[in-house]
Amino acid sequence: MTEPAVYEVYAIRYAHGARKRSENFVGGDPHDGPMPLDYFVWAIVGEKATYVVDMGFEESVGNRRGRQTTKSVSEGLAAIGIRHEEVRDVILTHFHYDHCGNNHLFPNARFHVQDAEMEFATGRCMCHPVMRHPFEEEDVVTMVRRVFADRVVFHDGDAEIADGISLHLTGGHSKGLQCVRVRTRRGYVVLASDVTHFYEHMETDRPFIVVVDVGKQLEGYRTLRRLADTPDHIIPGHDPLVLARYPAAAPGLENWVARLDLEPKPR
Repeated sequence: MTEPAVYEVYAIRYAHGARKRSENFVGGDPHDGPMPLDYFVWAIVGEKATYVVDMGFEESVGNRRGRQTTKSVSEGLAAIGIRHEEVRDVILTHFHYDHCGNNHLFPNARFHVQDAEMEFATGRCMCHPVMRHPFEEEDVVTMVRRVFADRVVFHDGDAEIADGISLHLTGGHSKGLQCVRVRTRRGYVVLASDVTHFYEHMETDRPFIVVVDVGKQLEGYRTLRRLADTPDHIIPGHDPLVLARYPAAAPGLENWVARLDLEPKPR
């Protein structure tokens, strides 16, 4: 009998952004101290295949948007032995600029996306500046070109894309936002991406300030809890605490690349 596939899972920090608490919650926050964002991509590594989750942004885009690139995505992948040009599968949780850039890095990949996100990013909502602000025009156009090149795999809701890896549509922050559930040796880890930016969003049931549907954002927190073995198996999309809570992937990678399939540090 074939053993179920298990995977190593990595969080790779590539950028940082200064921010205040009032900028991170719908309705603001009475304690308006600093609450910076870290920016990550993730890698899922198995015996037979490697999957990259999201692509980050190029440094020029980050500079324009006031974000500081700390290490390039390609450097982060190389640090754990992944050659970006050889990656065959990229999962895009959604098309916001900080998840859908660096399009030159994956020339041989196919891209797993939700129908709802492609519809949203190319539809009438993009006629409104406030709705299109989190998107980069060139990223969206590039995704359309990939459709015509037969390099996009569309999913309509939840889907298992490999033994032990499944995608789950939540919406909320963006119409076609999806999270990724991965079987590891410590149980099912859920890469939340922007279903919850910080641990605190989910723990206090408050949505991030950029949101398309508040109800779906809040329901997304329930989905994360249902999919993960424990709350310690949920990995938020932008929380600096991720690197503090999980061990470095190797000596020298502290505060850069963390192993999420290993137990978190005692707190």
